[in-house]
Amino acid sequence: MHSSHTTADLQAALRARLGDAAIVTEATAMLPYCRDWHGDVTSDAVAVIRPRSTAEVCDAVQACRNLGLSIVPQGGNTGLVLGAIPDRPEREVILSLERMKAVRSVDPDDFSMVVEAGCILAEAKEAAASKGMFFPLALGAQGSCRIGGNISTNAGGINVLRYGMTRELVLGLEVVLPDGTVLDSLSTLRKDNRGIDLKQLFIGAEGTLGIVTAATLKLTPFPDRVATALLGLNSLEDVMRLYRRARRDCCDLMSAFEFMPPIAFALAREAMPDLTIPISGDCPVYVLMEISGSGLVDVDDLMQRFLENVLDDGLVIDGVLSASAAQARNLWLFREGMNEGQARRGTHLRTDISVQLSRLPDFVREAEAAVAAAAPDCVCVSYGHVGDGNVHLNVLPPSGLSSVERSNRIHTAKKEINAVLDRYHGSISAEHGIGRLKRADFEERLSDVQRHLLTAIKTAIDPAMIMNPGCQLNLGELS
Repeated sequence: MHSSHTTADLQAALRARLGDAAIVTEATAMLPYCRDWHGDVTSDAVAVIRPRSTAEVCDAVQACRNLGLSIVPQGGNTGLVLGAIPDRPEREVILSLERMKAVRSVDPDDFSMVVEAGCILAEAKEAAASKGMFFPLALGAQGSCRIGGNISTNAGGINVLRYGMTRELVLGLEVVLPDGTVLDSLSTLRKDNRGIDLKQLFIGAEGTLGIVTAATLKLTPFPDRVATALLGLNSLEDVMRLYRRARRDCCDLMSAFEFMPPIAFALAREAMPDLTIPISGDCPVYVLMEISGSGLVDVDDLMQRFLENVLDDGLVIDGVLSASAAQARNLWLFREGMNEGQARRGTHLRTDISVQLSRLPDFVREAEAAVAAAAPDCVCVSYGHVGDGNVHLNVLPPSGLSSVERSNRIHTAKKEINAVLDRYHGSISAEHGIGRLKRADFEERLSDVQRHLLTAIKTAIDPAMIMNPGCQLNLGELS
């Protein structure tokens, strides 16, 4: 066990086994790996290991295992639930996949591509597009997040409505297991019913069962015809009515349907002062809707006819339709800028909730009322992916509070929201994962059967408990 060794001893042993080029130990150089994306939490680690190949990942895992060190796998470190931040720095290393970034192949005839885990999402999408293909996962962090992290968190994003979560976009995986062996399952088969689908164990596991080193991803034809509209409505109930109409009239060509509150414009302008608001800013709620297609599909005509009908019916009270890709991009900047604007207001509560579609308006109304009663000086910002029932009900404490007061407001708001969520039988994590931030809330809601099965899987695959301890479940490895 490494308990008799100093940090310097452990670092020297890692260098001797893995080489100087693979190891980072200088404090300033390690800092970006040890701090979460929003800068709310800063930790430390024995070292950061940066392998260049699957074989080097295997060597690193075996070296850490021999030294009694635990491993925190990390992709782009853009997660929101502290899934890639060590909580026992003296016993853990960070294993970054950032140097394993190759696009191994793109096969348009097979509608698939093989990429390494460290490939940045935007670069994977660009590689697919260069062959006339489309990888539909779309996130605000796609310029920084990496495929391995997307898979390990089962990332969602704005296109889930049409294409599904990351889980539905993965055909095969290559995974280094906790004993240093490799599960090679980089299949391009669409149908393979040979028993239990082992790759599904690692999608959404947040690095607790192994390290994803490469993946085969599902591609579709590139949607070169896109229509985007920003619409103003009177209520969330009208948003749901509009969504049902859009699903019926636009069918599976609808790729995004987001709702936003009026404060979205102010928040976006705080982050991007040059943004111009192309619509009246005084509607009670807004929808950002997109339909897309390729080939012979005329999405512009479809969107125009759809909007004419809902405007005539009074369901939509204001709206703007993009006339170019640049205008469409500008509309999406409000959705993205809103997130940055919230971050600029300081530490706040970020939730990632899902409820039944039919109950979304009632949930938002009841949860916001509960927060207003318990923390009246806080601002609620509710927005999200309507078609998925996914609501981000964030709570911004007022400026000028001490860190303790701000933390107390966040704790109070979370308690109120989760209480409402439990009555609605919803989920505390629709797309962000559990990590360390939501572990206690997750464990509180586990049934005995769920805990038994999750524990059995973990102990069977990682009996030494070296893979991302403290993430998702506390199985005693932190005692």
